[in-house]
Amino acid sequence: MTVSVTPMGYKWLVLWSLWAARLVRQPTTPVLVGSGWLRGSVANDGSHEVYYGIPYATVRERFQGPGPAPIWEDTFEAVNEHIRCAQRFTKDSVKGTEDCLTINVYTPLQKPDKLYPVMVFIHGGGFRDGSGSPFIYGAEYLIEHEVVVVSFNYRLEVLGFLCLGIKEAPGNVGLKDQVEALKWVKRNIKAFGGDPDNITIFGESAGSASVMYHIVSPMSKGLFHRAILQSGSAISYWSLQMDPLKIASQLAEQIGYKTVDPYELYNIFKDLPAEKLLKARVPRTKGNMLISENIFVPCVEKKIDGIEQFLPDTPYNLVVNGQYYKVPVIIGHNNAEGYMFTARENETMVANMNIYDALPRDLMFTTEEVKVATVQRFKDYYLGVNELTKETLPKFSFFQGDASVSYPSIFTTDLLLKSSGKPVYSYKFSYDGWMNVVKFLYGFRSAPGATHADELFYMFKLKLPLVTAFIEKRIIKQMTTMWTNFAKYSDPTPEITPLLPMKWEAARNRDPKLFVIDKKFSIEPLWYSEVMVFWNETYTKYRRKT
Repeated sequence: MTVSVTPMGYKWLVLWSLWAARLVRQPTTPVLVGSGWLRGSVANDGSHEVYYGIPYATVRERFQGPGPAPIWEDTFEAVNEHIRCAQRFTKDSVKGTEDCLTINVYTPLQKPDKLYPVMVFIHGGGFRDGSGSPFIYGAEYLIEHEVVVVSFNYRLEVLGFLCLGIKEAPGNVGLKDQVEALKWVKRNIKAFGGDPDNITIFGESAGSASVMYHIVSPMSKGLFHRAILQSGSAISYWSLQMDPLKIASQLAEQIGYKTVDPYELYNIFKDLPAEKLLKARVPRTKGNMLISENIFVPCVEKKIDGIEQFLPDTPYNLVVNGQYYKVPVIIGHNNAEGYMFTARENETMVANMNIYDALPRDLMFTTEEVKVATVQRFKDYYLGVNELTKETLPKFSFFQGDASVSYPSIFTTDLLLKSSGKPVYSYKFSYDGWMNVVKFLYGFRSAPGATHADELFYMFKLKLPLVTAFIEKRIIKQMTTMWTNFAKYSDPTPEITPLLPMKWEAARNRDPKLFVIDKKFSIEPLWYSEVMVFWNETYTKYRRKT
């Protein structure tokens, strides 16, 4: 029996075959890295190559620094997009694995004679959750500008940031994972067309704080050449443990043990199933904000024989004393950071929340009277004559955002300007468009401005495509052009163009300015509001330095 195909049917068969072919993996030519040969995939649109889930190190032992990358004999198929480090996913579930140290590489398909600049992204999530997954951090927008983009996983929460000050659990292994990832990039990125002598690290939220940690850590010196900090700083209260042994003992108490001995704590935690360890939660103090639950975060490490210190002093002290790696920097924040933080508060917590209890944990007041007077000033700025209720939460959100992100970002910029000697580009992202995904998801769709993480969706392509990306293609092009320009030239606007019609100048130590990214670009003073000045006055007097 024969089947005849009409000309029109043949045409549709060909079109269907071409479409279906896009769903079939097209392997890349094998690439040789330190561990052996590996093979990725050509992106469906043929524009670039992707390599997912490459092991860059191993987790040899819980709470210890990473071990070397595994060696393989056969060609490794770099196609696993789903790897993430163990983390609490919902109240009752834990997702991910402890052996999770993998890296993703995106590189343009057509490689010129010269090597591409490299951009290494560090994901956020409060050091509690997140991953370098392409489902959120697809590199297609950036790849168009002829750069190699890298993302990776690092250990999180207590598994990454238990800090007992002993050899068995010295602290900061999540950041030491990041160092190992940067070393892997330095050693291997040339095989993917990347330039190992032209590496920019960038990150958002805890990823941005991580970038700052690499700037001040002696372990990271020389592993990168530029840095971009988006809405996060290591000089912020939520990104540094003040009392790590106390925090660890509080977690042990939630599991049923009562001790402050570091060796006893280590023995309690080392063999517990990850699910049980990560489901346990230290309750936040009554009246405090959700972000105060970020407790397993980086710490100042004790000197321990045979253990390399990632962080020998507080980031504040290291920067003030000029003990950091001086590179060109972009640093900034969004103009309504707090919408996201406020939206995540539940009604029970809102009923008890107040500015007195929500003051940052790195403030230490000389007297109770001084603290009460400071609280009243903040209440006047953020709430006026109103009390904190569900209805006034949008106003209170600016307290949350300024305390957690905006003020630390501005202050860090000011500190760098005093001692860096390298260009420091300051920005405020205020764009209110159709791709402000976080603001929409958290119920602030009609509120003006951009909340925490909103800028990411103008830089990275979601795996689930948004039709609104077509509407916002100009701002997407502007953001990715400025970021990749910086990676190429240490200057986000090396020339004025129709796309970038205004020069973004580096900030100066005297009368510093920031660049406002909105529907139209503009310039504002770095210290653009009275309340930011008051935050600075408060920290100048009462910052906890130890």
